[in-house]
Amino acid sequence: MSTNYSAQNITVLKGLEAVRKRPGMYIGTTGIDGLHHLVFEAVDNSVDEAMQGFCSNILVVLEGNDVIRVEDDGRGIPVDIHPTENLSALELVMTRLHAGGKFDKKSYKVSGGLHGVGISVVNALSEWCEVFVHAGDKIHTQRYKIGIAQGAVHTTEAASLPYTVAAGADRRGTVVRWKADGSIFETTTHNFDSISNRLRELAFLNKGLQITIRDERLSVPKVNVFKFEGGVKSFVEYLNENKTVLHKEPVYFEGAREDGIGGTVEVECAIQYNDGYNEMMLSFVNDINTREGGTHLVGFKSALTRTLNEFLKKSKHGKKLDESLSGDDVREGLTAVLSIKVPEPQFQSQTKGKLGNSEVKGVVETLVNEQLELFFDKHPDVINNILEKSVLAAKARIAARLARDATRRKNAMDSAGLPGKLADCSEKDPAKCELFIVEGDSAGGSAKGGRDRRTQAILPLWGKMLNVEKQRIEKVITNEKLQPIIASIGAGCGNEFDVAKIRYHKIIIMADADVDGSHIRTLLLTFFYRYMTALIENGHIYIAMPPLYKISYGKKSFYAYDDVEKERIILESGKNAEKIDIQRYKGLGEMNADQLCDTTMNPVKRNITRVLMEDTVEAERIFTTLMGEVVAPRREFIEENALLVSNLDV
Repeated sequence: MSTNYSAQNITVLKGLEAVRKRPGMYIGTTGIDGLHHLVFEAVDNSVDEAMQGFCSNILVVLEGNDVIRVEDDGRGIPVDIHPTENLSALELVMTRLHAGGKFDKKSYKVSGGLHGVGISVVNALSEWCEVFVHAGDKIHTQRYKIGIAQGAVHTTEAASLPYTVAAGADRRGTVVRWKADGSIFETTTHNFDSISNRLRELAFLNKGLQITIRDERLSVPKVNVFKFEGGVKSFVEYLNENKTVLHKEPVYFEGAREDGIGGTVEVECAIQYNDGYNEMMLSFVNDINTREGGTHLVGFKSALTRTLNEFLKKSKHGKKLDESLSGDDVREGLTAVLSIKVPEPQFQSQTKGKLGNSEVKGVVETLVNEQLELFFDKHPDVINNILEKSVLAAKARIAARLARDATRRKNAMDSAGLPGKLADCSEKDPAKCELFIVEGDSAGGSAKGGRDRRTQAILPLWGKMLNVEKQRIEKVITNEKLQPIIASIGAGCGNEFDVAKIRYHKIIIMADADVDGSHIRTLLLTFFYRYMTALIENGHIYIAMPPLYKISYGKKSFYAYDDVEKERIILESGKNAEKIDIQRYKGLGEMNADQLCDTTMNPVKRNITRVLMEDTVEAERIFTTLMGEVVAPRREFIEENALLVSNLDV
């Protein structure tokens, strides 16, 4: 390495080179999430037009050969020459970072794409990209390769444009069409359902906006059309679709307040209670999902708790409780969507996951408090049902606290408070440790014999698991089947769960490859989703993939994980069926310790699947559908998806 360090060692990345050099800084990942991020950046520009009242239709098309097209009927990207840059505004927007109409607050009062890098990043990370701006009777076009313009903006007659979402002689709007660069992305194949979920969310948040997605990669194109006149009210009704609600109509309100620093905060909110024990709280700022919350959510929660406690004092339910309702009490069974528009949002992370504007808390808290009081005064039956449920939740919370205390006292008397069935590992660094939750004592015995005692712990399960979807927290923490899991993981449960305290960074569910094993996995996943959500969010939950077959001929043995692999092994063996021994494993207990180690536990050889939660809304709906008490939606789901299931050993 040279000891000389001078100006000639300084590299200046021009144009969009920085994006291609470090794509993760702009889109987070070069996996499929990053690929979809490009789609959402383009769509967000169209949504920003809709938020200003200039766009009513957006179309997203998945063409063949991994090409994406996004169309809108907004004002169109400006194409005139910029006064100081002496370049078409279209080329500036497409080829320069931090160039856009969202900084002076004249063209856009609020916007999700705050940094002005969205569409230019799409361009930079594409093999090629082309833009069509339709204004009046003219079409303005420019084409790019890896972010570099291939000539000046070209103008033609409007009739020649094959793409448009708006009809009529005065058609207008923007069409962006691109193919992601395969040398940058791990995959360039888009997932229709994942994109659809985000587009549905955007349609909910922008009432009256129609967003269409069409998959033209299929012989018969698949189309989803999203349009919701009810806005976030429709969103809440969608989330509660398969639940038993306490009041038919959601509480809905919208309003605006000055923020005290020269801006206006717009608030739209809908809440509806169901008879379940979990809360579903979604919050958005300028259409951005603030998964980590922020000041707006703090304001909402404070207003809800204070309002319900005020009504409790005046109701008959107040005599049933010796203390005030807590925030957890009033949010049991709550489904709520809070959407706010802020002129200058300050996010506390690069991913925009948490709002930091201090002035927003007071604005939201005041408005929510006023609107809830007005609604509940007019609807005494609704507030009565909510208070009755909240008081029951408070009593359950107190019972759960007593149960936790009793459990802690009991654990304090045991050695380290760990369950007797747990065969723990010797390693103390959680990042190096794995916990196998194994179905049955027989399989547990094989797993103990085949494990690496230094890093792998084994916890056998027995008996029928509890479906926590239908239970309150006090029933969960006192359940004899779940207590060993809670104690082994060592990070608490429910609202007390702290993912920083987990004793293992890999928690692997190892169950038989049959119906009963699938049921065990589903019940465990439901428990983790409802009471240790951060385990799934942080990628700590895995599913072991034991083989279905052992295939032997001569002195050779092979393992097959499905029927296709079994047939391939048989075909490649060159032997006929009479000379091949095929053993079908009915359960993990049929495998000895060496076999289980080689096929399912050894990190070098095994197959395990990480459980991820890509879409919170759909995860909530699926768990409610499959594990809830309403039968009809579950039957419908099974009928629709039965043909997609393979290797089902009935």
